[in-house]
Amino acid sequence: MDIETFRNYCLSKKGVEETFPFDESTLVFKVLHKMFALTGLNNEVFEVNLKCDPERALELREEHAEIRAGWHMSKKHWNTVEFEGNLTDSLLRELIDHSYDLVVAKMKKADREFLKNL
Repeated sequence: MDIETFRNYCLSKKGVEETFPFDESTLVFKVLHKMFALTGLNNEVFEVNLKCDPERALELREEHAEIRAGWHMSKKHWNTVEFEGNLTDSLLRELIDHSYDLVVAKMKKADREFLKNL
């Protein structure tokens, strides 16, 4: 999956905005102001940090060389995923969905209801 496909997929989700809160080269996607995906625009390799359930994160890292502990993130809750490697687009979309869903699940009920009605 290339960066433009990744960007469009993230932006197609309810309540998502793209931001640059850290610097002009770190693209961050947030759902209702909560981060669920980020990537560096100046990196040689297109990688994305995605939130992940801790047990699933460990399993994914064991199964796929393209998935490792989150770079500059909580190693327990984030993975760094190579997007231009051997992973299928369907798995990449599933990982994006999983990250988004984890963030939404931790929101207040009122925020979840707001998202549902968008």
